[in-house]
Amino acid sequence: MRVLIADDESPARDKLQRWLGEQADIDVVARSEDGLQAAAAIEELRPDVAYLDIQMPGLNGLEVAAQLEQDTAPLIVFVTAFDEHAVKAFDLNAVDYLLKPYDKDRLLRSLIRVRDRLGSTESRASAVTTARGQTNSSDRLLVPEGERLQLIDSTSIDWLEADDNYVRVHTAQRVYMLRRTLQDLLSQLGEQRFARIHKSAAVNISAISSFTPLFKGDYEVQMRTGQVLRLSRRFKDALFARMGR
Repeated sequence: MRVLIADDESPARDKLQRWLGEQADIDVVARSEDGLQAAAAIEELRPDVAYLDIQMPGLNGLEVAAQLEQDTAPLIVFVTAFDEHAVKAFDLNAVDYLLKPYDKDRLLRSLIRVRDRLGSTESRASAVTTARGQTNSSDRLLVPEGERLQLIDSTSIDWLEADDNYVRVHTAQRVYMLRRTLQDLLSQLGEQRFARIHKSAAVNISAISSFTPLFKGDYEVQMRTGQVLRLSRRFKDALFARMGR
């Protein structure tokens, strides 16, 4: 198992790595000291399991989980020093949680659950889905900025464009490329703000300027940036109904 450790306290990272390193089937592939580092490492390395401290600067453990794609997220074990967060983590359907200070026996018990669920896509998705409901994941989106990650306000997004296993996120300033599916990204950002206009495109409804009818029921969509997109007749009625047209 390829494991990521994320904790803002160096002694906590050291202890967890030492105990995990004693297991013959575990390879610790990354150590992160804040949530942004953890999210970047998960994106780059695609570990099987992530031990996420809930209290971290930048992004906390719940916020990291909320920004992950459901189908490719690692199994998540939350680590916390606070009982109320531990209860929340358990309710997130995470694989397990560790309440600090934990001992080696408690860690080994968590590994039993990890090994048991390693092949379960449902276990990966459930923590992500519920984390999104308990954080402001629909208000902010984690995007690459050079070799780093940053959070942008989702209201700044004009439209989303699917490209194979990636999504181009178009804002007025620039375009970001995410290794996500369009459907999962829409699930995170919320259908109250975004709507599909084509099988491979969705728009921020508030960024629409006007419509121009074309032949056979299609429309052109004029965006606030001046960008012109095609609205397929398949999605026209649902979009117009939401906009009161």
